[in-house]
Amino acid sequence: MEAISVEFTKVGKRFGARAVLAAVSGTLRPGEVLVVAGPNGAGKSTLLNILAGVLRPSRGGVAYRRGDEEVPRREWFENLGMASPDMAVYEELSAIENLRFFGRLRGHALADGALAELLETLGLPVREHHRAVGTYSSGMKQRVKLAQAALHAPAVLLLDEPSSNLDAAGHEAVAALVARFRARAAVAVATNDPREIAWGDARLDLAL
Repeated sequence: MEAISVEFTKVGKRFGARAVLAAVSGTLRPGEVLVVAGPNGAGKSTLLNILAGVLRPSRGGVAYRRGDEEVPRREWFENLGMASPDMAVYEELSAIENLRFFGRLRGHALADGALAELLETLGLPVREHHRAVGTYSSGMKQRVKLAQAALHAPAVLLLDEPSSNLDAAGHEAVAALVARFRARAAVAVATNDPREIAWGDARLDLAL
């Protein structure tokens, strides 16, 4: 996919009387990793959901840009990959079946061999690929979430606490994934993990 940058300007979000974000601005640039840090409740996940178009900001705006051209909101989804604790996978399906489904949803069907290779790079053994995800550990499910975010080689990759529930080997697999995407995509990582913060080329600190 062509390189895309994401600009967010004075973004604010309220849930009823509670303000979660207030006038937050920044840019996701191709070839960079933006780390979004801050205490629990500061709005890290909320900001990523706004950047993904899952939530609408209460104020301010978000623009996806391809060079000088703004990308229509209806095209964000096909250019975006996201993994977060709130995202669900289909537990009655296998890992391969989940990835087939998400790939077709994005118009990006891959052969099972390519899907298996992606899962292996994220540390999910081949013997687990055709077992129902509902039987997986939390760390194995996290690997499937990360795979669905990456399978269509998106121009924008948003990762919310990507190493959650993963062991040391899983963390290294995520670090390698981020490094691959840094070369050509705009990447944001919401985290308080010092190991993940170290991936950043730029940092945005949110406060309560």
